[in-house]
Order: sequence, then C-alpha cells, then structure tokens
Amino acid sequence: LIPQGLSMDASKKVDLKIIIIGALGVGKTSLLHQYVHKTFYEDYRTTLGASILTKVLAVDNTPLKLQIWDTGGQERFRSMVSTFYKGSDGCMLAFDVTDRESFESLDNWRDDFLEKVIPREQDFPMVVLGNKIDICDRQVPKEIASAWCKEKDIPYFEVSAKNNINVAEAFETLAKQALTTYKGIFESYLTDSIKLTPNDKPKKSCC
Repeated sequence: LIPQGLSMDASKKVDLKIIIIGALGVGKTSLLHQYVHKTFYEDYRTTLGASILTKVLAVDNTPLKLQIWDTGGQERFRSMVSTFYKGSDGCMLAFDVTDRESFESLDNWRDDFLEKVIPREQDFPMVVLGNKIDICDRQVPKEIASAWCKEKDIPYFEVSAKNNINVAEAFETLAKQALTTYKGIFESYLTDSIKLTPNDKPKKSCC
C-alpha cells in the first residue's frame, strides 16, 4: 500500500495491518487478547471469519497503530479468511506445540498467504509462534520448529498465551519488521514519483 501524503514524519502515527493465521484451536484469539488486554482469554468458541483488535505502541520512536486481525482456523472457512489477507503489512503464523498437525499445516497457511498478497516478495514481514509451551504434552520439538523457520528465514518465538511468555516480544518483532518494510515502500514510492524524465527518448531517424 502506498502511504498517503508525501512526507514521512517520524512523529506521525503509522497504521499497520497485522493478521494472525493458523489452524483451528492453536490459541490465536488468546494470544491476541493477551497482547492487547493483558488477560488470558479462555473462551473456546471458534472465531468465525475475523475479528479486529487495535494496539498503539512506539517502535524506533515512530508511533504505530496496529490493527490486528484475528482469523478463524477451520478449513471450511479458509477461502473466507484469505479474503482478509489483502492490505496486510505483517503476518503472524501460529501453531500449537502440543498438536503436530497444526505445525505441519504451517506450509499451507504460509503458501496460501503469500499467493494472495500480490505483488509482494517472499520476504514479507512474518513471524512464527509456537503456542502453549506451558503444557507438558509437547509433540513438536523446539529444534524442529526452529529449523523450519530458519530455512525460511522467519523469526520463531516459543510462547504461552496463558502465562504471557514472549507474546509481546513476538508482536513487537513483527511490528518492527512491518514498519521497516513500510518505510522502504514509502521511500521507493517517493523516489519513483520524482523521476519525471521519460525513459523512452525519441530515436534519431536515419537517412
């Protein structure tokens, strides 16, 4: 998205859209409520479509307003959820460390997201959250999740929405990535807008 106006004032608030996606029951809503409201949300009703929460913070002295979209993880809602990807500045992929299937579905979620967010490069601002590390019955070793993320160059956070472990750090890392990308797009937009000389100069006619 091209920012409105032609001046990047560090004191001006930047609006960024962050979307959190992943399989059903991994704790996306709980993670979001922990980050925004500092409370553990233990309501197990499935999110239908999407709900939105906002959070205001400062990153590198720039005030940010994060509009965070919490999406449903049921497979039958996948096509509906993908309509919410448009205009995203950052993506959070979540899985449950006690549910191996939720980890194995990350490839599909990531690929689906990158296909829909056009035109964007592969290094789109993204982080992965392995939630529910407070539960003993772990099925996805940290080493395997870290290796998957390292291969794709995505930051990985082991988190607990219940015990508020690493939740803010994960969101703030993504916000920082998204702001850097936003500024880069803004600067390239400014550069392009002042290239007023046409590239295709008239060719000399030969006799």
